[in-house]
Amino acid sequence: MRLHTSTHSIDCPYCGEAFDIIIDESEPWQEYIEDCWVCCRPIVIGAAVEDGEVRVMVRSENE
Repeated sequence: MRLHTSTHSIDCPYCGEAFDIIIDESEPWQEYIEDCWVCCRPIVIGAAVEDGEVRVMVRSENE
């Protein structure tokens, strides 16, 4: 089975550094934690997929 993925650029809510993440578009909603590649602090990443559109939200772990 082939996954349908897309790449999205996000900004770390702590240090502001931009980096790319890969979203699996086969799931309508997903939330996970990924550490910033620069400051190593935890970023909560949420992604919603609806009608082929991907919306990515990021926040600090304490928000």
